[in-house]
Amino acid sequence: MDVALAHPALKAFMCGSLSGTCSTLLFQPLDLVKTRLQTLQNSTQPGGARLGMLRVFITVVRTERLFGLWKGVSPSFVRCIPGVGIYFSTFYSLKQYFFEQRAPGACESVLLGAAARCVAGVTMLPFTVIKTRFESGQYNYSSVRGALRSVCEKEGPRALYSGLTATLLRDAPFSGIYVMIYSQSKRALPHELGSSGLAPVLNFSCGVLAGILASVVTQPADVVKTHMQVDPTRYCTTHRTLQLIYTEHGVVGFFRGAVPRLLRRTLMAAMAWTVYEELMALMGLKS
Repeated sequence: MDVALAHPALKAFMCGSLSGTCSTLLFQPLDLVKTRLQTLQNSTQPGGARLGMLRVFITVVRTERLFGLWKGVSPSFVRCIPGVGIYFSTFYSLKQYFFEQRAPGACESVLLGAAARCVAGVTMLPFTVIKTRFESGQYNYSSVRGALRSVCEKEGPRALYSGLTATLLRDAPFSGIYVMIYSQSKRALPHELGSSGLAPVLNFSCGVLAGILASVVTQPADVVKTHMQVDPTRYCTTHRTLQLIYTEHGVVGFFRGAVPRLLRRTLMAAMAWTVYEELMALMGLKS
């Protein structure tokens, strides 16, 4: 198929998929460490020292070798490559349909980002569940296909959609806040800088700022989602999961894994958007 003749939404899908591939491969270790921190039954070591990101990182390398940090990268690819493509193609299509003649405002950017993320999140949720279980180290799945079959046979297909509410409560606000801050901060840049050779660096910087703020706001929902997907029997509803986390760990329990998640989500989103916009510009499309 000639890329030049492809539909603009398909071009957006391809650009998003490529950006998702690069960012997923680079930042998978941070996602794994985040999941391990969130699913630890005890957050302290025998001596009383608190487990942190570096300690989990070292433990994984020692017990599972260096490539153990990329455990779960297969379902991450299966989820993120089409998932990021779906997100960007949906975002592009909605933006062209509703705002072809003008740039969306701040509130409109929130709705655009949230809507695109909901479509991608619901579509790819079964692979999100499998990815989270791979990363937790509590399941011995050998492949994505085998994991899907195992879940369906032992728990039923419904288990593949565990944590749906928490996932949407995390992803929709994250994407909405991200797109709003990213687009507004880019718009605040002097025009001559935005159209210069520094544009990719400036776009990435705007993405980092947006990612930090969006990650902090949505961190509690991410913890709830992780618990529900790793152990759906115990954490069977969003309300029960909130109660159990608060009872067992207090407010701090909702911020477990915040540092690796902030680093991963911020850098991954900033890279994905920067690569996406550069590729769209090369194809002659306005992102």
